[in-house]
Amino acid sequence: MRIGIPRESRPGETLVAATAKTAAQLVSLGYDVVVEQGAGVAADQPDTAYADADIHVGTADEVWASDVVVKVNAPTDDEVARLRPGATVIALMAPARSPELVERLSAAGVTALAMDAVPRISRAQSMDVLSSMANVAGYRAVIEAAHEFGRLFTGQVTAAGKVPPARVFVVGAGVAGLAAIGAAGSLGAVVRAFDVRPEVAEQVESMGAQFVTVDMEQEVSSDGYAKEMTAEQEAATAAMYDEEARAADIVITTALIPGRPAPQLISAETVAAMKPGSVIVDMAAANGGNVETTVTDERVVTANGVTVLGYTDLAGRLAAQTSQLYGTNVVNLLKLLTPAKDGELTLDMDDVVQRGITVTRDGDTMWPPPPVQVSAAPAGATKVMPVEEAPAPPPDPRRKWYAAGLGAAAFAVVAALAPGSFLGHFTVFALAVVVGYYVISNVSHALHTPLMAETNAISGIILVGGILQVGSDNLAVMLLALVAVFVASINIFGGFLVTLRMLEMFRKD
Repeated sequence: MRIGIPRESRPGETLVAATAKTAAQLVSLGYDVVVEQGAGVAADQPDTAYADADIHVGTADEVWASDVVVKVNAPTDDEVARLRPGATVIALMAPARSPELVERLSAAGVTALAMDAVPRISRAQSMDVLSSMANVAGYRAVIEAAHEFGRLFTGQVTAAGKVPPARVFVVGAGVAGLAAIGAAGSLGAVVRAFDVRPEVAEQVESMGAQFVTVDMEQEVSSDGYAKEMTAEQEAATAAMYDEEARAADIVITTALIPGRPAPQLISAETVAAMKPGSVIVDMAAANGGNVETTVTDERVVTANGVTVLGYTDLAGRLAAQTSQLYGTNVVNLLKLLTPAKDGELTLDMDDVVQRGITVTRDGDTMWPPPPVQVSAAPAGATKVMPVEEAPAPPPDPRRKWYAAGLGAAAFAVVAALAPGSFLGHFTVFALAVVVGYYVISNVSHALHTPLMAETNAISGIILVGGILQVGSDNLAVMLLALVAVFVASINIFGGFLVTLRMLEMFRKD
């Protein structure tokens, strides 16, 4: 089968559905690939790059006559008409918000696969285009805000005076929000963030930001997406949004509800009360925006000097990187659809991922798909009990006192029979366990990597002590020393391997 990569027809679009690298990966799956002339120029993928990778560069007619057409944006009416009956088109389609497009694709007798409908399950993460693009967009949102802000993000103390750090408030801690938090924090800003999903608080804090709490009941998400808030929740958060926005220099909003217009979170009155020179980047502008003063794809400066950016092409402003990520998502999808690597695309409707992205199949409307049973709740957050089983009786609270008494008696016997030095050594051991537990459990997530290096050093001391005791005449001491050497060695070598792997992430080829 032949895959066609057309030039995007959307005005100002910079992305391409396949780079030279990902197109070559499609060829390795057994497909013939043809790329339209000039399709990748805006993404730093000239025609010569494809030719050097042995990818055919052809005309638009050749591309649209292909068995499979892969795009970034949804096909227009004219593009749908160019698809041959029985062909497959893969693109971002937003089928939940585009019923007219679904009807046109069905009438054309084609199979349509929506890249933005990939179920949010672990097995499908490598195909999740929305996460890939949101990650880039969140980073770019901070860059755009920094350009408009025109001042330092990081705080400084200079001979000319003290410069306070910028204060950034991020609404929504999904992929885009977390990327924005990371970028703003790396620039030295003080970052605060809020999300209606309480389970993301730990992720926010692990990136060095402060999670803003609201005095209201927050429900753990069942599918990883935020849900529409109740009137009480809206009232509780409205005051918080107003307070945080007024205090912030930069506000980045990312709140979206799948299949619905973006919730309006920040009012015009709040924007009017913000400090002159403040910047708002509304990443939900494509769906109506989270800010009342947002104008889609426009830069708006309010009467009080607040800049509101409603750009919808943030990911496209880093076209080369985003195209590579999008192309990789497409390759991972086609690996799933081409299990034999023979260049033949096959759809398995029993697979939840393939069924979830199928909008139409040979002209039959397949949207919406059946719901996928997933949960984003932490393990142990809920417990399902069979109806026929009676709940277990609560444990007797006296058991722990009985256990403590038995433990104390056993320790007294051991202490009485042990050498005189035992109590001193045991006291040091117990204090080390208690201190170690509280120190490690209270270490910030951001310090876990340097903490690993410290534990490697401690394990080195244990290893030396174990080696010194291996030759002991006491069999029990010798066995304990062997165990200490074995365990410490695992910790040392394993710790250094993990550290090395993490350092590789920051090294350039």
